[in-house]
Amino acid sequence: MRCHALSVLATLSTSLLCGFATSVTSRWDGMKVKHAWGAVPKNWKSLGHPSNETTIDLHLALKSHREDALVEALYEVSDPEHSRYAPTPPICARIYPPVPLSHGRYGAHLSKEQVAEVVAPHPDTLNLVSSWLRHYDIPSSSITMILGGNWLRVAGVSVSQANRILGASYQLYRHVETNDTVLRTISYSLPEVLHAYIQTIVPTTYFSSPLTEGMRLRMHLSTAVEARGKAGSVLSRRDEDSVTPSYLRWLYKTLGYAPKATDRNALGIAGFGGQFPSPQDLALFMNEYRTDGEDATFTVTQINGGGYDPANPGLEANLDIQYAEAMAYPTQHIFYSTGGAPTSLTDDPYIHWLNYLLDQDNVNIPQTISTSYGGYEHTMQLEYVVSVCALFGQLGLRGVSVLFSSGDYGVGVGDCLVPHNSGESVQFLPVFPATCPWVTSVGGTTGHNPEVAASLSSGGFSIYFARQTYQADAISTFLQNLGDKYNGLYNPLGRGFPDISSQAIKFLTIVGGQLGHTSGTSGSAPTVAGIISLLNDYLISKGSQPLGFLNLWLYGSGLPGLTDITSGSNPGCNTEGFSAVAGWDPVTGLGTLDFEKLEEIIDDRLRNSGTSSTQDQPST
Repeated sequence: MRCHALSVLATLSTSLLCGFATSVTSRWDGMKVKHAWGAVPKNWKSLGHPSNETTIDLHLALKSHREDALVEALYEVSDPEHSRYAPTPPICARIYPPVPLSHGRYGAHLSKEQVAEVVAPHPDTLNLVSSWLRHYDIPSSSITMILGGNWLRVAGVSVSQANRILGASYQLYRHVETNDTVLRTISYSLPEVLHAYIQTIVPTTYFSSPLTEGMRLRMHLSTAVEARGKAGSVLSRRDEDSVTPSYLRWLYKTLGYAPKATDRNALGIAGFGGQFPSPQDLALFMNEYRTDGEDATFTVTQINGGGYDPANPGLEANLDIQYAEAMAYPTQHIFYSTGGAPTSLTDDPYIHWLNYLLDQDNVNIPQTISTSYGGYEHTMQLEYVVSVCALFGQLGLRGVSVLFSSGDYGVGVGDCLVPHNSGESVQFLPVFPATCPWVTSVGGTTGHNPEVAASLSSGGFSIYFARQTYQADAISTFLQNLGDKYNGLYNPLGRGFPDISSQAIKFLTIVGGQLGHTSGTSGSAPTVAGIISLLNDYLISKGSQPLGFLNLWLYGSGLPGLTDITSGSNPGCNTEGFSAVAGWDPVTGLGTLDFEKLEEIIDDRLRNSGTSSTQDQPST
């Protein structure tokens, strides 16, 4: 009997609301530490306990019934060489039948309801968790299912109650450099029986802001130039090595392409930390650097109290929107302004942003999304990064290409001392979510003829995520050539990043009517997102599906469409860092995109599959 996703979710939701009539016998006093820091994380200072009236929303990530189902389905729909009809064993194992993947072909992305089936927890999980929460007098009315069906939100929990439930000690902490203030605990526990069912709880021990120290320091205007009195024009002082849209469009060969599916294709920009773009600055920028796009616009979606004050634009937000627009005009652009840390005490902005996106039907999610934020992996707990990474995997399964900046401080900034059980040791510092295997990480380059690695380009190897099969050969070759250099400073079995790269130095940017230079992979990500969005436009205009999760294609049949970067390095941690070499490297990844070659690769595939046409077709 076929069990559809909607009925599964309805059954689970009803069970939650009814308090689960099933009797579950379990002892809740056998507490075991789920995660703990040995001390307050570096650069954070306790301000003491909050007032008794303080409440928080707890977000519980539940383990999926079969943990490999998401990855198997993602590989199937994202690998052009994949030929299976459905993952084996079936996605939902003994409880639910397999989800048919539209002929089992590459590009047959899943719906929201189908993804919910893939990631659904076992019913026993919900029974146990419900019984545990009832034990602490949590009303069923405060519990909702979120994030595609395997997370729960428990709303309005008092801090004192959260301390009892989790064996925690929530306090207010302030970052000594940024003054961000958060409500966190340095340890929390769960009944031992629940460890096998709950992946993580947020917010607990996650202290890192989604805006890295590196990106904060590198994003700045150089000498500003005065705007002319006439609206819509800016006095431009372009140095020989400045990056402009026309330079990027020439370098990556997008000048000859005119988007055709602008009614169906969209590009999203994620914004956090009170950063807003200015439509006035965008108009000035496009008037100066892409005159055919003077009417470029964007919409703003506010999530979880994310504001929008275009009179006080942020450099990060303006850089992102100006270069994404300039690369992909006249494609629709959506800026997501998400509230949460560091602008509030208790919220995790990734969770709120991803919950909003995953709650939309596929037609309401941009096919390409660029994000220029991240934090060092070692400041986060393993279970947290794994759970959030899986949410990006859900987006990929639904046909979204998710791109993240790799970061801006080479292999790491400062002394790179990382705490561990026996003290501290020097370690290279990988950046999450760029290290998530289900996003495409974008590093930095500079110059041309040839392009070389930008020294700021963060790259290396994840300490949490294992090397994926799609990049196994590429990384093995790099490590063989590297030899024993840097042994002990990185995880040679980890997922390597970045995947690809783009220009990152001296982007001309307008903020508040002033023109200046900005450097960082924060400019690389929207540049690449613009190129990917044009490729998605081409696919959609031919009646085909968008690229979705990119990495299997990029490391496979898309590789001939990339330009290898073979010189430069990313110093840090008092070392020379890694070097850009022939093939993949942890500085520039596989290299930069050549739009014309990638378009030709896509066209060859469409012809071979019989879906290519010289005439535009409606999207299916």
